Amino acid sequence: MKKILVPTDFSDHAEYALKVAAQIARENDGEIFLLHMLELPALASDGIGESNAVGSSSDLPEVMFFMQKTRERFQDILEQPYLEGIPVVEAIQFERAFDGIISHSKKHGIDLVVMGSHGASGFQEMFIGSNTEKVVRTSDVPVLVIKKEEGTFNPQKFVFASNFSDEIKKPFAKVVDFANMFGIHIHLTFINTPNDFKSTHAAEKKMHDFISGFQVANGYTTHVYNDVNVEKGILHFANSVNADLIGMCTHGRQGLAHFFNGSISEDLVNHSVRPVVTFRI
Repeated sequence: MKKILVPTDFSDHAEYALKVAAQIARENDGEIFLLHMLELPALASDGIGESNAVGSSSDLPEVMFFMQKTRERFQDILEQPYLEGIPVVEAIQFERAFDGIISHSKKHGIDLVVMGSHGASGFQEMFIGSNTEKVVRTSDVPVLVIKKEEGTFNPQKFVFASNFSDEIKKPFAKVVDFANMFGIHIHLTFINTPNDFKSTHAAEKKMHDFISGFQVANGYTTHVYNDVNVEKGILHFANSVNADLIGMCTHGRQGLAHFFNGSISEDLVNHSVRPVVTFRI
């Protein structure tokens, strides 16, 4: 977790994410890549990338104005005490927020994306969605979503929910790395639903067989929790153990496959008040 990307719109929730990223960077001698997206109509047809790109639109008065204001906001942020001693590389990018975050992540070899989110519900969730959800669905690197002011980010109870199929084993290596970095105890959780029911014995055996090839520094426990659906089960179980963090793997489905199958990870990002970290399958 050496290179940490924090997209910012200068909101309170973005600052919550930046404060957590700063703690992670400090613990790992890492650096922060602070990214602001300028989604201006005048730039839609020019395809300009980062702020140091050359192009006619970058000389437009309104663009220069917004860039100057953004640099001023960056300067205010860089003077915050919680960033003292941490290398911060700031960038302004002219692109749709979601596309820019993904491209910036790939270009700079980012290890972790930390984003703030206030969640959404009802029609807002259905029709508007959020850039955070899209990044959670498609990012190749882990995404940590922060929902509120966390104070000291030192998660000790990490609920990782899964069906523990073979396809999860590859991304689960990153889950273990993440847990070992913080010295976290993992609560492996299988959610039993009416449509996909397993006996407690079968579910626990599946979890123990799954994790047998991994070394979790601070140990793990297994749990089987019954609920009406997976999302509610994860949220209810996390509440029952007072979890500090919820983790999941996500398929990153898009288009019709995503529309019909939905995404439990995105639902959790919207509805959980606890931090959520996702790992792409």
